[in-house]
Amino acid sequence: MKIKKMQKRLFGTNGVRGVIGKEITPELALRIGQALGTMRPGHIAVGMDTRTSGPTLADALKAGLLATGCDVVDCGILPTPALQYIVKEHYDGGAMITASHNPPEYNGVKIIEPDGTEMGDEETIRLEEQLSDKSLPTKPWDRVGTEIAAPHLIEEYIQSIASQFPEKPGNGMTVVVDPGSGPACQTTPAILQALGCRIITINGIMDGTFPGRLPEPSPDGLKGLAALVVASKAAFGVAHDGDADRAVFIDENGSFIEENKEFSLITQHICRNAKGTIVTPVSTSQVVELIANKEGCTVQYTPVGSIYVARTMRELIAGGKQVVFGGEGNGGLIFPKHQFCRDGGMTAATMVSLLATTGQRLSLLVAQLPERHMIKEKIATPHGSRLIELLNKRYSQENIDCTDGLKIKRQNTWALIRASGTEPLIRIMVDANDKKAGSALYQEMKNSVSEILQTLS
Repeated sequence: MKIKKMQKRLFGTNGVRGVIGKEITPELALRIGQALGTMRPGHIAVGMDTRTSGPTLADALKAGLLATGCDVVDCGILPTPALQYIVKEHYDGGAMITASHNPPEYNGVKIIEPDGTEMGDEETIRLEEQLSDKSLPTKPWDRVGTEIAAPHLIEEYIQSIASQFPEKPGNGMTVVVDPGSGPACQTTPAILQALGCRIITINGIMDGTFPGRLPEPSPDGLKGLAALVVASKAAFGVAHDGDADRAVFIDENGSFIEENKEFSLITQHICRNAKGTIVTPVSTSQVVELIANKEGCTVQYTPVGSIYVARTMRELIAGGKQVVFGGEGNGGLIFPKHQFCRDGGMTAATMVSLLATTGQRLSLLVAQLPERHMIKEKIATPHGSRLIELLNKRYSQENIDCTDGLKIKRQNTWALIRASGTEPLIRIMVDANDKKAGSALYQEMKNSVSEILQTLS
């Protein structure tokens, strides 16, 4: 069983995104609401992150839903995984207004299915076809939907995580939380406090201009968090992206934990308590597989994107396989006993449990992982698909994997070149157990990409 990626026209890997007033407009949000309401009649939950354009888009999308007869439940500002949990527990679908890690001028829409997962490719293509229909049906005046506000439902999400750690593993532990002025201001501090942690926050006031740092939790952007972790003698620091479906960590010395190492540590923690399959995209470092195999678990790879990871997990479980964990090497981790989506709040809580269980400092745990070297680069180009086709021909005699883009495997080293699902660019990734071999393969890939792009320009 292998889930295939299908070509969408408007929606990318994680919803539709773009610059407000250009690619993303209230008119588009209205049409998405109408299309979603036509496909998923019933009670639809709507939420948003803290972006300044959120209320405008949310109101337009809700108008489209109401016009088709759907009843709208406005959950207000909350993390994407919180809305996904609420939909899974109560409603017929959902829509999240967010652009995740993109800069403040961006916004977008993620569509959520009744099971809490993001809408898959096949249904998204159906929705896109609905958008092009100029005569989407609307209900008469006496059959339009109604709207209620339900901001209190966020507490149910917080409790759903906290209840999984009744032993309060955070007792005596100080944690610094950086929600990045996003919706996790309302959730992650509360979750970790419920686990017994002493919490210090930075960028802890919701603000869609993101005054402290950009929504992408990069090492440079987290220097303030790192300094505060060291100054407060905290066990670790945790930061989120713009909609808090991802979490990244700073160790007690103020060092940024590369996300694949984060994934590996939590994989190790989970696999020591349960055996089964880990599901992750082809872009994830091989260190995760090395750790999983060492702990008696296996790994199954998917196309890049949490949609494909989550749906593969569900299909494997439906087929009788034991799936214990999943996620991506960007801090977006999926805990199947909780829900089938990336969840930054659950990731932060699990790190507390991990440190309490091991009794070791985070920096020491990271130092004990197998050594891998990863190189990443983005190159702007509108010719991503054609570039991959030509690279495939050039390297057809090699050990290649075309699950998503082109992955070239050479002994303990691999390179992945793929077109972004959200931006007009291609990504080059190299993962190696030897730094010199990794650098050589990276330079080879970059040269090949440059040569081909010159012929396409």
